[in-house]
Amino acid sequence: MTLDIATRVYDHGFRIDPIVRTLLDTDFYKFLMVQLIREVAPTTRVTFGLVNRSKSVRLAEVIDERELRDQLDHARTVRFQKNELIWLAGNTFYGVRQIFSADFIDWLADFRLPEYDLHRTDDGQYELTFDGPWAATSMWEIPALAIVNELRARAAMKGMNRFELDVLYARAKAKVWAKIERLRALEREVGRVPIAEFGTRRRHGFLWQKWCVEALKEGLGASFTGTSNVKMAMDSALEAIGTNAHELPMVYAALARDDAELRAAPYRVLEDWARMYHGNLLVILPDTFGTTSFLRDAPDWAADWKGVRPDSKEPIAAADEIVAWWKARGRDPRDKLIVLSDGMDIDTIEASARHLVDKCRFSFGWGTHLTNDFTGCAPAGVHPNLDPISLVCKVVSAEGRPAVKLSDNPEKAMGPADEVARYLRVFGAEGFDRMPVVV
Repeated sequence: MTLDIATRVYDHGFRIDPIVRTLLDTDFYKFLMVQLIREVAPTTRVTFGLVNRSKSVRLAEVIDERELRDQLDHARTVRFQKNELIWLAGNTFYGVRQIFSADFIDWLADFRLPEYDLHRTDDGQYELTFDGPWAATSMWEIPALAIVNELRARAAMKGMNRFELDVLYARAKAKVWAKIERLRALEREVGRVPIAEFGTRRRHGFLWQKWCVEALKEGLGASFTGTSNVKMAMDSALEAIGTNAHELPMVYAALARDDAELRAAPYRVLEDWARMYHGNLLVILPDTFGTTSFLRDAPDWAADWKGVRPDSKEPIAAADEIVAWWKARGRDPRDKLIVLSDGMDIDTIEASARHLVDKCRFSFGWGTHLTNDFTGCAPAGVHPNLDPISLVCKVVSAEGRPAVKLSDNPEKAMGPADEVARYLRVFGAEGFDRMPVVV
């Protein structure tokens, strides 16, 4: 890898280093979800909003508002390129060729990110929201997060000289490679450990994520299964990885007319998803309103899906609960897949792989602790705050009705207090476990 990241960071200016270089620089699940959204809810209006769960980091005091607006405005000028659309239209994803319809590709060809609303708040944060047709506003989630995270990193490094930056990135590279060496040792112990890169949303920066992807490709070989970042998948001839996210059940639930429809909302998502996608794309995300209640009330056909991606619960406990559910439903967990991706790092990957070997198939989505782990890497006497923060961009409302996320970890709950209370009455709080939110 010949890219000199330190020099690029030291020399960069807005004109040569805009954060959003292409609309393909997003997570693959966005394209799958937006294609579904256009099919089932083409006129539904949804508002997304940025939420900084790391309140001690006052983003509006760190990131210059003019720089933030410049980057957001620039992102709105970017369009999909013809070669990108040809690749999306003709490539094979998850074993399926031409997974995206001609109508969807035509929509992307004319697409531009919609307008945004940005304000400072009294507590030193930014209120950044996107309102409009669901399919369009959904496309803002990943670029908005990437912009804010990279601007924060740029601000932290602004006072560092060329050699200090060189030391910072050299130590960060060594840190990533040491983790890769531990993964190689783990494979000698337990067999193949499939790893996908999931770090776009909270990355340190585009160039650093690109380096991490190349390091995994070089260091893990066939065990590196791909990346959620579509641009990097295309450029590096990798699989684009991803299925669905919390926004689907959050919107379906917000639009429910009564408690019965609210309780059924997560399973309506699965029904609609299965009408459009098949095979390896049938992966359940169960935790939007609580994994335990989801599994308890799930229709039997849900156990026939390929796998489950638990989120927000301690990974081994979540995996054991899902394995027990498959067994109780008469399915063999060894034929199923568990994807662990919430805040995973080398220690939790090692522990989970050792625990799950011979119990089920498993894979890992490695995100923030891969693409934004600079803790302890700065040279002596330099103290940039580069520790990752828990920044999300979630659905705030749908058709003017408040959206809610309960989560297995109540620290991640979102929504007005009265609506959260209603959702807790409908779904219950069984299996919830309050844990600190790091990323």
